[in-house]
Amino acid sequence: MEYWGDDSSSTPLLQYSNLRVLLTMTTPTYESPLARELKEIPGLRVKFAEPLARYASMKIGGPADYFIEVERGAALAQLLPLLKRHRTPICFLGNGSNVLISDRGVRGAVIRLAGDFKRAEWKEEGEAVWLEVGAACALTQLVREAARKGYAGLEFAEGIPGTVGGALVMNAGAYGSEFEKIVDGVEGIDSEGQMIRYSRKEMTFTYRDSHWPAGAVVTRVRMRLRKEEAAQVSSKVHALVAKRKSSQPSGYPNSGSMFRNPPGDFAGRLIEAAGLKGKRIGQAQISERHANFIVNLGGAKAEDVRRLMDLARAEVKKQFAVELAAEVRRLGEWDAE
Repeated sequence: MEYWGDDSSSTPLLQYSNLRVLLTMTTPTYESPLARELKEIPGLRVKFAEPLARYASMKIGGPADYFIEVERGAALAQLLPLLKRHRTPICFLGNGSNVLISDRGVRGAVIRLAGDFKRAEWKEEGEAVWLEVGAACALTQLVREAARKGYAGLEFAEGIPGTVGGALVMNAGAYGSEFEKIVDGVEGIDSEGQMIRYSRKEMTFTYRDSHWPAGAVVTRVRMRLRKEEAAQVSSKVHALVAKRKSSQPSGYPNSGSMFRNPPGDFAGRLIEAAGLKGKRIGQAQISERHANFIVNLGGAKAEDVRRLMDLARAEVKKQFAVELAAEVRRLGEWDAE
């Protein structure tokens, strides 16, 4: 792994954490033309051949060619057109939930927001509460802070492990509510480095999708909440915490729900009815507690998880004539199916 950041003033540190991978991959180095230009942008922290398992909630994933943490909006506005000019593939990674990263890793640049993108501002106007928050802020952190302040509307997101930006893009939801119900406006930066803004009326939300423009990144979200008694909001959050703990797996890394619920039914119910609850391939297992979760028992491979997903999809289609759609996104290089 090679690394440098804003405070780099000498030769970059070189650590051979996995010599075999570094030698067999055509990995970019700090001497490449793109890397030299990246180093000129303040507000970036760049690593090469960085293993992604440590950034994924399932703890699975090979190395990224470029792993870039962005601290400020100005840096992001310079970064995106630079990567486009170099024809470098990009993908965005929040808290690493709802993704399955290939064992081979990800070619191109993996971008993760940090720094200024984790800030939140709360403002009261009568009974309304306006929350303006950076895309990198963790949802669970916001839910609990809102509860302490007596601000209602975010409780449904208590069990969602991702960031605000990822939740916005996929219109994340749980317990009968979803992101579109609280969003008032969104800011982002497109692939040309230009700021874009959308009001709620200008956005189109559907089940688990906000139809966010391809190549653009969410930077800030404005939400409308409401004032309630702090004890009442906290009680709702505690009840949802208890419900989640009683029904969802704990103790093993996972990526959240693997499949979207089909109309009028539940993916977990169908997978369980197909006789696959507890099914194991390698160190990956369809959870014995909730069949729409696949857990990493320790050392699972992405390919093991993919095979379990393919098996679940095939059996549910065979037995119930229902086509399951994946909720997790697959990132990186995969064998042809």
